[in-house]
Amino acid sequence: MRTQVAVLGEPIRTAGYGLTGVKLLTATTAAEVRRQWSDLPADVGIVVLTASAAEALGLDRLASGAVLTVVLPP
Repeated sequence: MRTQVAVLGEPIRTAGYGLTGVKLLTATTAAEVRRQWSDLPADVGIVVLTASAAEALGLDRLASGAVLTVVLPP
């Protein structure tokens, strides 16, 4: 069952979310974002993306119906 929440993006924008117990997936380049996305743990059901992480993923983030994505405002 996919019960975990993850936050994917630049450390400066995602660090505070670590206080809530979510999985932090830090990435500073588009290549790192795509790698983190492809290596997403199987128990993650919701991924909060920074605006730049969402841009790096493009429509790939919509291809997986198993994971709900939320994009933070820039």
